[in-house]
Amino acid sequence: MKHFLLLTILSFLCCNNAERNIDAPKDYSKIHAEALAFCQKENFNEEYYFLVDLSVHSGKNRFFIYDFVTKKVLDKNLVTHGSCDQFEENPEKWEKVKFDHRVDSHCSMKGKYKIGNRDYSSWGINVKYWLHGLETSNKNAEKRVVVLHSWNAVKNKEVFPKYSPLSWGCPAVSNEFMEKLDIRLKQSKKPVLLWIVE
Repeated sequence: MKHFLLLTILSFLCCNNAERNIDAPKDYSKIHAEALAFCQKENFNEEYYFLVDLSVHSGKNRFFIYDFVTKKVLDKNLVTHGSCDQFEENPEKWEKVKFDHRVDSHCSMKGKYKIGNRDYSSWGINVKYWLHGLETSNKNAEKRVVVLHSWNAVKNKEVFPKYSPLSWGCPAVSNEFMEKLDIRLKQSKKPVLLWIVE
């Protein structure tokens, strides 16, 4: 009987620890350090940057506003990824992100972006920010009109295990979150870094 109780307790502890590890927050410290060094070198905003981790389930928060000064995430929310189904079948498009910089691919593009000019959008709150790809992996951002904008279909809170809607490659956010981003971007004296990782 004692052995049975001991096994029961051990299995309970193991299962609980396993559940905790599934949702354990990722360690982005190296990415944050590299982002700050990049912003200092390139004369970008050194107070904060935007990190998008597309390895995270689209029903969970994966767009982060990270504060370089306090070393904390100031806010986070949902963000879409591209369907990536124009040049080949992509049956796993909801579950897994595929990357491609080709025009008309409808794929997401990873890498660092300079957030550019504010402009009119026919989506969401009618505001978009042009994204200028700074790496080979996202060099066609402007040609593809991959921009930061909001979309009514994107929820303002986590929907896991459901998925966020798919985009044509734009990192689209909720209207409420875009309003917060818009305030920050309008006030920034220097370009803000957006970094999409997986």
